[in-house]
Amino acid sequence: MEDQNNQFAHIKGWGIDADPENDPTYPMKRYNGDDHKRLSYQAPPPQPLSVEVLHSNERPSVSAVFGTSVPPSGLSGKIRRYAFNYSEGSFGHWIPLLLADRVNVVEGIVDDLKQGHVPNIFAEWGWKAEWKHSPTRLIGKVVLCTVATAALIALCSGKKKGKKAVKAMLPRR
Repeated sequence: MEDQNNQFAHIKGWGIDADPENDPTYPMKRYNGDDHKRLSYQAPPPQPLSVEVLHSNERPSVSAVFGTSVPPSGLSGKIRRYAFNYSEGSFGHWIPLLLADRVNVVEGIVDDLKQGHVPNIFAEWGWKAEWKHSPTRLIGKVVLCTVATAALIALCSGKKKGKKAVKAMLPRR
């Protein structure tokens, strides 16, 4: 424990509660002496790594407990690995993670189709509730997705006619 205090002594406020003589909660708390026995407890063994677990580059290792049900895989996993090269305080970390979540949804739909299961997107995305409570918003989402998909297909088709159509739809600067 003493080695750990020295290792992190450069962090302002580190170990502020480690000295029982300098307990900031003294007047409000009944001190019985057992509170500081927790400082010298034997840490349990860490959870074994059985799959790839991504962790912040601000930490020396993975946290004591972590999820292993869905390890990173496919394109979304590559995007997640890229995101964890950046600090948690930067957009370079969070924006790729948001993108990876969206890509993972598409990968899940493709996996369902490969296994012969046609997903009920209307039910899974909560469109029934949205149709009930906000039908205009749902119609707007469907129209926007339809236009975006058509533009993407036209752009990817490689035909000059399709590219002109996409350029016509985009706002001019």
